[in-house]
Amino acid sequence: MADIREYKCPACGGAMEFDSKTQKMKCPYCDTVADLSDFEETQSEKTASKEGAEQGETQEAAEEGAMMLYVCESCGGEILADKTTGATSCPYCGNKVVMKGQFDGALRPDYIIPFKKDKKQAKEAYRKHLEGKKFLPGVFKQQNHIDEIKGVYVPFWIFDLKAKADFSYHAEKTRVWVSNDIEYTEHENFEVKRAGTVEFEKVPADGSKKMDDTLMESVEPYDFKEAVPFRMAYMAGYLADRYDVPKEECIGRAKKRIRRSTEREFRNTVKGYHVIDQEKANMEIKDQAKYALYPVWILNTTWKGKKYIFAMNGQNGKIVGDLPADNGAFWRFVAMWGAGIGLVLYALLWVFMVLL
Repeated sequence: MADIREYKCPACGGAMEFDSKTQKMKCPYCDTVADLSDFEETQSEKTASKEGAEQGETQEAAEEGAMMLYVCESCGGEILADKTTGATSCPYCGNKVVMKGQFDGALRPDYIIPFKKDKKQAKEAYRKHLEGKKFLPGVFKQQNHIDEIKGVYVPFWIFDLKAKADFSYHAEKTRVWVSNDIEYTEHENFEVKRAGTVEFEKVPADGSKKMDDTLMESVEPYDFKEAVPFRMAYMAGYLADRYDVPKEECIGRAKKRIRRSTEREFRNTVKGYHVIDQEKANMEIKDQAKYALYPVWILNTTWKGKKYIFAMNGQNGKIVGDLPADNGAFWRFVAMWGAGIGLVLYALLWVFMVLL
């Protein structure tokens, strides 16, 4: 049976949580506030955890896909979680708990960006996200309801990449002139070369199979300047997963993103031509990776039996997610504009006929 860690309030014994407003530990029962340093792991604990993690990884490899069983230290209830769950809540007493071995040794993140936005701010951001949407069904705001809202630390691989690029373009200049009532066109063709090195820092790629890659890219950017060395206490009161997609699988997505950016930046330096076609592109990409946890609020809503998922950046409050569309409102909008354009054209035609 695996171990869990709870952060007990020194005043009342309740489970303390990380407070995004004060950036300190706070008891939700008696409002006692304490610094994270009061709950810092000792070096001996880290060393012991690393040895345990190395043994655990061997066992995990042999039991791939197995569920883990934990016992809540507050009520004694059993918590069943999958092998990637790093922080959750007890289904019996509701206490937030952190699974010790999930973030130890080789599984320990290098950095964490603490939550800056709380649950209340996530709900308000969702409400504002619905405002001003012309084709949103009028009753959606009233009839949809938030089924679940949860703050999750999502595992990300953070890549520093260096792209050494060499591009060749076929470019053309065109000149047109008229002489003696004859029109002439001149085409000049050029071979344009560009080469150089571009460095990218802290390119993220989420390392969780549970999270949709497109959704996680959409809540970017994160300000890595606010990242701090990992401490388990930051996860108190939130959910968390450790990575289950290794960096070797994530690097492809990161390289694809920086390849597009590199091609665009080099292409933008070729100016003054009428036609530009890229003929050759050679790119060598070197990478270094770090492991980090980023804060995300996940909101699940239901309307007419369909679920809609929204994600909010837990650092800066950016929210994304799909919304239903009212087809009737869309076609009424098209018809209104079509009628307006028709009236304008009719008026212009009438003026033209009068002038004739």
